[in-house]
Amino acid sequence: MNIGSLPARHALYRPDHPAVIFGDSRLSWAEFDSRINRVANAMHALGIRKGDRVATLLDNSLEQLEVYWAGAKIGAVVVPLSPLLRGAGLVGLLNDAGVAMIVTCAGHAGHLDDVRDQLVIAPDRFVLIDADAIDGYRSYRELVRAASPVAPVQVPIGGDAPYNIIYSSGTTGTPKGIVLSHQIRALYGSLFANAYRMTPESVVMHAGSIVFNGAFLTLMPALHLGATYILHKSFDPKEFIHTVAREGVTHTVMVPSQLIALLAEPEMDESRLGSLEMICSVGAPLHQEHKDEIERRLPGRFYELYGLTEGFVTLLEPNDYETKSGSVGAPPPLFELAIVDDDGHQLPPGDVGEIAGRGPIMMSGYYRRPELTAGVIKNGWLHTGDIGYMDRAGFLFLVDRKKDMIISGGVNVYPRDIEEIIVRHPAVREVAVFGAPDPRWGETPIAAVLLHNRAEASADGLREWANSRVEAKFQRVRDVVVMQEFPRGVTGKTLKRAMRDSYEAN
Repeated sequence: MNIGSLPARHALYRPDHPAVIFGDSRLSWAEFDSRINRVANAMHALGIRKGDRVATLLDNSLEQLEVYWAGAKIGAVVVPLSPLLRGAGLVGLLNDAGVAMIVTCAGHAGHLDDVRDQLVIAPDRFVLIDADAIDGYRSYRELVRAASPVAPVQVPIGGDAPYNIIYSSGTTGTPKGIVLSHQIRALYGSLFANAYRMTPESVVMHAGSIVFNGAFLTLMPALHLGATYILHKSFDPKEFIHTVAREGVTHTVMVPSQLIALLAEPEMDESRLGSLEMICSVGAPLHQEHKDEIERRLPGRFYELYGLTEGFVTLLEPNDYETKSGSVGAPPPLFELAIVDDDGHQLPPGDVGEIAGRGPIMMSGYYRRPELTAGVIKNGWLHTGDIGYMDRAGFLFLVDRKKDMIISGGVNVYPRDIEEIIVRHPAVREVAVFGAPDPRWGETPIAAVLLHNRAEASADGLREWANSRVEAKFQRVRDVVVMQEFPRGVTGKTLKRAMRDSYEAN
């Protein structure tokens, strides 16, 4: 069940087929597998063994991909960390995971140096990918150059063996380490390849952060099939368009902020993006206005995936878009969906409650947090903490994230309902609604907006426009804040909590 066997399989059966493209690097499957073997043997030479945790603190890079698969070959557990981590947050996750080795780059080494005396990692297991050996760091390049390209000695790996630990974003508290096994990642490969209609000849591109679990939604199917995988250093909408046109990209996943930026590009049309068979929105709800525009400009390609790293998803497919475009789709085969009340009882179609689900990619649990695991997985069902309803056909309609809900005067106010109104204003490119303290109502809605280039609109004018169109008085926004950019995490997800904190501070 070792998923580290996948690159070797493709190196044997399709050695010359393009495997990975990153910047100027274009590697066949034979070349990619050889590099992975070198990294795996270098890790082993440093004393890394089955079950040891290997962390990365990297931006998108070829080395990040190599560590993912080299770790799998020797049974190490890869822990990809956000490169935005600093100070106590960085220390907390590294020590929580009990990391035995860390791979980083010159741009982030200083953040490690600031906290090195608080870490339990052995001094000779700090590795730098983009420099020769320097004080306190081994050189990745030197270690790999000295290692053998021959496959490392096979390690027996069961399906339940952990492959990696993905830490939650921590938007609702201390980040939790989500343990995902070799079997779960193998199922990511087969299940999503099927759902996305991928083939071994597909060309898959990812331009977001590869440490985000959403990246595995296409990384695993590409590796499962032996398709071509293109990784960008970072997201740039113009470069995204040019790469699709140049390489014939067929499949990609993007977060809403990236899709919105793509829609703002004049070159975004079918003549340049015609090779795309799937453009999938993940990570956060995408407003209907933007979904409809994508469908209009690239008909028949739009997918939307709702899900949690903990292991439940629904998928809206192009065939269902005409009749179910307001939904986030239905559970794929082998998944089940339920809407439950506060006591865990299932609710009938049309009733709003907490979204619960179960399926074959459920996490092994939160790392060393059995009490938290038991709090979200009850009787085999993952309780998501999100609010929605299911129609009679079994499609899920997402009302809002539970943590984003505003309680104003004792009434539940869902920011998404207000956002769907405001985003229709011709000057508004993107909107985020959050709650702010109010002495009379407890909380009231505040809208932050980004405007289209050269668009002119006043905050007061936008507020009046929105408040004249919402359905209920409690949905009226108290204030509109025009921003130059939204605060975002490494995945590109909008950080409403940071907006709220900044608004309250001012």
